[in-house]
Amino acid sequence: MSFNRRGFIAALAGLCLLAVSAPPLPASAQQPYAETFMLGNGMQVVVIPDHRAPVVTHMVWYRVGSADEPQGKSGIAHFLEHLMFKGTTRFPPGAFSRIIRENGGEDNAFTSKDYTAYFQRIAKDRLGLVMDLEADRMQNLVLKDENVLPERKVVEEERRERTDNDPSSLLGEQLDAILYLAHPYRKPVIGWMSEVNKLTREDAIAFYKQHYTPANAVLVVAGDVTKDEVKKLAEEHYGKLANTFDVQPRVRTQEPDPIAPRRVTLTDARAASPLIQRSYLSVSYATAAKSEAEALDVLAEALGGGATSRLYKKLVVEKRLASYAGAWYSGDGLDSGSFGVYGSPVPGGKVEPVEAEIDAVLEEVKANGLTEDELKRTKATLIADTIYARDNQGRLARSFGSALTTGTTVQDVLDWPARIEAVTLEDVKAAAAKTLDIRRSATGVLLPAPGAPAGGGEPAMPSMSNSPEQ
Repeated sequence: MSFNRRGFIAALAGLCLLAVSAPPLPASAQQPYAETFMLGNGMQVVVIPDHRAPVVTHMVWYRVGSADEPQGKSGIAHFLEHLMFKGTTRFPPGAFSRIIRENGGEDNAFTSKDYTAYFQRIAKDRLGLVMDLEADRMQNLVLKDENVLPERKVVEEERRERTDNDPSSLLGEQLDAILYLAHPYRKPVIGWMSEVNKLTREDAIAFYKQHYTPANAVLVVAGDVTKDEVKKLAEEHYGKLANTFDVQPRVRTQEPDPIAPRRVTLTDARAASPLIQRSYLSVSYATAAKSEAEALDVLAEALGGGATSRLYKKLVVEKRLASYAGAWYSGDGLDSGSFGVYGSPVPGGKVEPVEAEIDAVLEEVKANGLTEDELKRTKATLIADTIYARDNQGRLARSFGSALTTGTTVQDVLDWPARIEAVTLEDVKAAAAKTLDIRRSATGVLLPAPGAPAGGGEPAMPSMSNSPEQ
């Protein structure tokens, strides 16, 4: 799927992980089987059997992310993710990950704009152990200033390393800030430094008590298990937990309909090469009409998914204006999505000709759509990708968790490849005409500082600031 190659593959990109039962695919590529059920306390459970190895991936997803943060507390969702490892009465600070490692497993967590997730990969006979650990910290987190304040310093340093010291990440952050005028998607997941460095233990506890409860969570288990095995363990460990509050619908400030394009230029001595990146406000899978989001996935792949894509062939191969060029569609948002294009001039080149050629390619596809050959090749690529991705148990689990926390269902995940196969030329043309409206766009330009040494530092690459923070 056309997407940010440096970022995490988010929810609807994760839908590509599932194989399809279309005739061209071999029997081994059929879509995986998944079952879902609810615990008595409202916690949803998804089971994805995968019996190739005696291991499991266990994930707990909370329906809360940076877009749900209180005003002035940006970064609190990600900060709390860090603090969830600081211990409970039963398991002191550091014990959670230590126990996982001692049992041969691995664990981590990540936060996005719409969800926060915690995961472990471990031998199947340790599944009850990880459920015990995760259920305990769902309700019994203990926070003290002596471990909260140092962890805030860790988050501040993470922001410096991943964002403040990376010009392309700074550009992506600024681009989000102007693409969204009102919606909280405009905030970076990691938070603005001016607010992160003021977050307190009380802020974290309040956010924890407001969002962490079984009815606001989804449990996903993929691996060498059956539904009955998972259900027994889930009821034993999670089912006994009472909800500490009534979960309310997530109501956010809605983005007004765009009426004018926006633009930002960032000049940075650390940038090795110029970069132009444009984002268009679009529908997401949760908000799209029938076939619309799937058409945008196809469009992104056809425009910028690789060496055979339109943007790459036109800008890199034929015109030799760009070192690279591409496109992506991020359809995983609960409230909206975004469609992006980008390109970087060849050494010594200028941004203006690259932008002009990108505009020409976009106008051509808006006017005439794709060719039958492009449509066929692109759909085959997207579907073929599902075959290879099935080998990654963790990515399978992520595809379901991210979908269920952003407004779609297990069946939506399973049906995705068939819906891609059903996309028509008319669907793609209509989606392009609606989405690629310059009034719906924000354009960012990254330029090396005048006089900066040519070729210094890392090449500028597009950055999507809605990639989850770990």
